[in-house]
Amino acid sequence: MSNRVYETESDANPELAVGMESSPPAWMAVFSLTMGVFGLLTAEYLPASLLTPMAAGLGVSEALAGQAVTVTAMVALFSGLLVPSVTRRLDRRVVLLSFTTLMIASNLLVALSSSLAVLLAMRVLLGIALGGFWSMAAAVAMRLVPEKLVPRALSIIFSGIAVGVVVAVPLGSYLGGLYGWHSAFVAAAAVGLVTFAFQWFTLPRMAPRKTARTASVLELLRRPGIGIGMIGCVLAHTGQYALFTYIRPALESVVHVDVDGLALMLLGFGIANFVGTLLVGWLMERSLHMTLVVMPALVGLAALGMVALPIQMTGLTLLVVLWGMAFGGVPVAWSNWVARAVPDQAESAGGMVVASVQSSIAAGAALGGMVFGFGGVTGVFVTAGIVMLLAALVIALRVKVEAPRHGVQAGSSLHF
Repeated sequence: MSNRVYETESDANPELAVGMESSPPAWMAVFSLTMGVFGLLTAEYLPASLLTPMAAGLGVSEALAGQAVTVTAMVALFSGLLVPSVTRRLDRRVVLLSFTTLMIASNLLVALSSSLAVLLAMRVLLGIALGGFWSMAAAVAMRLVPEKLVPRALSIIFSGIAVGVVVAVPLGSYLGGLYGWHSAFVAAAAVGLVTFAFQWFTLPRMAPRKTARTASVLELLRRPGIGIGMIGCVLAHTGQYALFTYIRPALESVVHVDVDGLALMLLGFGIANFVGTLLVGWLMERSLHMTLVVMPALVGLAALGMVALPIQMTGLTLLVVLWGMAFGGVPVAWSNWVARAVPDQAESAGGMVVASVQSSIAAGAALGGMVFGFGGVTGVFVTAGIVMLLAALVIALRVKVEAPRHGVQAGSSLHF
């Protein structure tokens, strides 16, 4: 384990933060957080590829088995809001290792479960870890690297999302077909054990910050510019998840792609999403505001182009890749924005983003379902595309981006 301690005196005396840009970045710790993201997302999405065998094994319908995903998302929403205040007096290293332990326990106990009630209870553990981790991700990144490298660190950490999305479904299907659905969760627990070991040896001690108290979400929303910023965040994620929920019927209806072609397109989407999470770090270092505007605008244009242009397989593939790459940067950019906008309450602000995104997933799926019932896939993509363009417009005109402030932003206040 690293013996370096990330102290907090500069929180009390901002002048001490000046000149700390020379502190070496803890890149191995950053990569250990990427592994944590990968493990959490893989575990979250595994049931989506195993619904049929899980339902058969547990003796329930596929709809009931699918609640394993719903329970995790709902618990993650509340966990993201509550964890910052509950853990405010604890070393952040201890808290992060605890989340990884919960992930391992959840996967192992799900693998051993023989009833739906036990399975859902164990998925609650994963939801706690998931929401808690997301609420802390940006704040911890700000303490592991100097201020100017925070966008790059966040893009690396969030690249674990794309890898998890790409790996979870085929891994679950493959292992489930060979050894049964329980084996996929055993494999996810093994990933968690490797992650725990990596984090144990690379994460430094990070003492809790010396803040007067932890602000509530309502208090944060009352701050100038925060409320309109979160509206932009919600719009961008709502439009995305209205689209993503119906990606399969959309691809099948536009060019009547077969199963193999669909699998390749989804793989391309995932790879492009991964590239987008890395590319956005470079973009944010140049202009965070431009990044926040351009990414949802590109998703909206891709969505409208898929249903409005006379395209064939090649054109559709290019638009899907553009969509995946553009959205890859959206969660990274918003985590960076909220860390800049509320540097003194970065973890509470992170929980606010978690709640916004989880709510947007539900709202996007609901909006897509309602529109699908009236206008089919075309209606979904037109509506969601307009929502994404509206998000870009709101962000361009109303959302302010704070410049990094020495001595206030946590990334500039780390020392050894």
